[in-house]
Amino acid sequence: MAYKTLAYRRDRRIARITFNRPKRLNAITAAMPGEIAAAVAEANADPKVHVIVLAGAGRAFCAGYDLVEYAEKKTPLIQTEMPWDPMQDYAIMKGFTEQFMSLFRSYKPTICKVQGYAVAGGSDIALCCDLVVMAEDARIGYPPARVWGCPTTAMWVYRLGAERAKRMLLTGDLVDGREAKAMGLATDAVPAARLDARVEALAARMAACRRTSS
Repeated sequence: MAYKTLAYRRDRRIARITFNRPKRLNAITAAMPGEIAAAVAEANADPKVHVIVLAGAGRAFCAGYDLVEYAEKKTPLIQTEMPWDPMQDYAIMKGFTEQFMSLFRSYKPTICKVQGYAVAGGSDIALCCDLVVMAEDARIGYPPARVWGCPTTAMWVYRLGAERAKRMLLTGDLVDGREAKAMGLATDAVPAARLDARVEALAARMAACRRTSS
């Protein structure tokens, strides 16, 4: 498949899915959710793949939905007529969420590498992975909770439990990698200079295990 928003390649037993919109901090476009699901399916169908590493090119993992596309441009997915139809919005976001959740449902284990930011919809994507490894100075959170309500996935509650998830989603706060690790949101947090090495070591260890596509 020819991808427009991400790059896919297999490196021995590791499938690498890398968001490739660095000038926009890998912000989510209408095409990205479907390409995530397609890349996960490609990795799952390849018997040589034992683990998937999800990353973002440039300064950030993913800065959420691209507001240039969604707020400033008229696209087929955006409502331009009033009154607002909540069911249309629900249908659109449910479709995106199902595609993000392909990471959670993947037959092959998934590791998310977070540098810079994983915010708003970017946090939805990151938390769908089995393991999240963050740079200590990276930031994760769901600021849209202050305006638009809860995330489209239940991964905050799944990972943190109700009380800690409420703390994050009733404030819209961001936390850095250190705090994310301390609260159990991230698997590990390391200095930014060591992030690549930590993810590679973890991926290599997991890739050494025998796996099938089920």
